[in-house]
Amino acid sequence: MSSLSVYRDDHPAQPYKILNHGEDITATLAKVGVRFERWQAEAPIAPGASQEEVLAAYRTQIDRLKAEGGYVAVDVVSLTDRHPEKDQLRAKFLDEHIHGEDEVRFFVAGRGLFSLHVGDEVYAVLCERNDLISVPAGTRHWFDMGEHPHFVCIRLFNNPEGWVAQFTGDSISHRFPELED
Repeated sequence: MSSLSVYRDDHPAQPYKILNHGEDITATLAKVGVRFERWQAEAPIAPGASQEEVLAAYRTQIDRLKAEGGYVAVDVVSLTDRHPEKDQLRAKFLDEHIHGEDEVRFFVAGRGLFSLHVGDEVYAVLCERNDLISVPAGTRHWFDMGEHPHFVCIRLFNNPEGWVAQFTGDSISHRFPELED
C-alpha cells in the first residue's frame, strides 16, 4: 500500500504524520509542488513484458504527461535483486541530490521509497504499483530501492541524456529510515 510519512528534518526517528489514502497523499504532496497520481493500465501487462508493451499499456497517460510537461524521452527501467550492480545503484540513489528537470516515475510493478527534503521537513513517499510521482526540478531528494530491489518504472525526461544528478553533499539521507524489504 502506498504511504506518506512526514518527518521534521531534525527528528528522523519518528514521523509526525502518516498517510495511507491516495487522496490524502496527493493533497499533502501538492502543497510542496509534488505530483502524485494513481494510474490504471489500458491493457493487461504480463510479467516480463517488453518496454514497448509496457509503454503501449499506458500510452494515453504518457502522452498526456508529455504534452503537459514537455517531456522528450520516455523509457522503462526494470531492476531485480539479481542485477549484478544493484548495490552500487542503490548507493548512488541513496545520497541526497537534485535535478535540473522534474524526476517523473510511474511504478508499473514493485515499489520504491522517494524521500523529499523540503524546507525543514522530509516527505517519505512509498510508491507502489500504479503510482506516479513527479518531483519538481531543484527538489532535494533521494531514492531507496531496498536491499532486494524489485520494480518496473516508466521514466519521463525533459533532457534526452536521461538521469543527471547534482549531489548536495548533505548526509541527511543516511539518518532517515530506509526501505524495508
